Amino acid sequence: MIQIDRSKPVLVTGATGYVAGWLVKQLLEAGFTVHAAVRNPDNTQKLEHLNAIAAAAPGKILYFKSDLLMPGSYAKAMEGCELIFHTASPFTSNFKDAQKELIDPAVLGTKNVLDQANKTPSVKRIVLTSSCAAIYTDAADLEQTPNGVFTEDVWNTSASLDYQPYSYSKTLAEKEAWKMSEQQSQWDLVVVNPSFVMGPFLNSETGTSESLALLKQLGDGTMKMGAPNLGIGVVDVRDLAEAHFKAGFTPEAKGRHIISGHNSSFLELAQILHEQYGDKYPVPKTALPKWLLMLVGPMVNKALSRNFIRKNVNLPWKADNTKSVDSLGLYYRPLKETMVDSFQSLIDSKAI
Repeated sequence: MIQIDRSKPVLVTGATGYVAGWLVKQLLEAGFTVHAAVRNPDNTQKLEHLNAIAAAAPGKILYFKSDLLMPGSYAKAMEGCELIFHTASPFTSNFKDAQKELIDPAVLGTKNVLDQANKTPSVKRIVLTSSCAAIYTDAADLEQTPNGVFTEDVWNTSASLDYQPYSYSKTLAEKEAWKMSEQQSQWDLVVVNPSFVMGPFLNSETGTSESLALLKQLGDGTMKMGAPNLGIGVVDVRDLAEAHFKAGFTPEAKGRHIISGHNSSFLELAQILHEQYGDKYPVPKTALPKWLLMLVGPMVNKALSRNFIRKNVNLPWKADNTKSVDSLGLYYRPLKETMVDSFQSLIDSKAI
């Protein structure tokens, strides 16, 4: 069991990210000194929201320039830290070179952070942000699981560089982390595996977030003909930040943790938003037929290949979140609260 000294600084990689922002907020409000590893500490616009949170909180934030692909670039940021939250990893479906833009930053970044931990005597625990994408590729994979449900014992075996490379990157990165964890005895590894993350945005800079892009499509008319009935799990970004926090400070925490509040679908998310905002925004309330999606999907988004549609549309998604509730004491907020708060933050920031 690992007991973290709360007077010591805590490192958060990728601190300007969507999920990391909420985690940094929680740490600052709890009075911690946060070592925020960021690509460019001089980009004050990207740090504005974190500085505002720090100014109103008892904790303190210090920025450190770091690069996922540069060995040794986390050395200064890690000094004196017992706890590391490694959240930095690319999430996008808009890429040209999957190896360069997804696989390398995820795998080599994880390797570099963990290598540095081996050289930093103060480190006791690493919390890694993995994903349910390291557990499955398609909703159709559910048929191969014991009892027809995704659990922490299941690993993604069907993603590749050519099919669902994001899922492949998360799988390779998490496997590398477990391999490196087993080769040493200085620190322990706790992994969080979130499903699709929704919830309010702390800054407009997360406008590049994949979650925001999909949310915008639900409200800007892109999907007014209908939403794909795509089985997904959903977790609120605030609940996910809480999961990271608990994974860091719960002494007996160990292994992987599925962090998913709801077994849902993209259609259900649309229907919740339609009920609340349908009179003002062209939010769909019906499903786009699978045959039509097969026809137009690949033209709209390269991620919507016919193979993907075949294996995900009109299929249920089901994961067991019992471990996160029992081991970390997580409470998941209602799906409606998550979706309304998400969409409202889009409206408030004039992103829609």
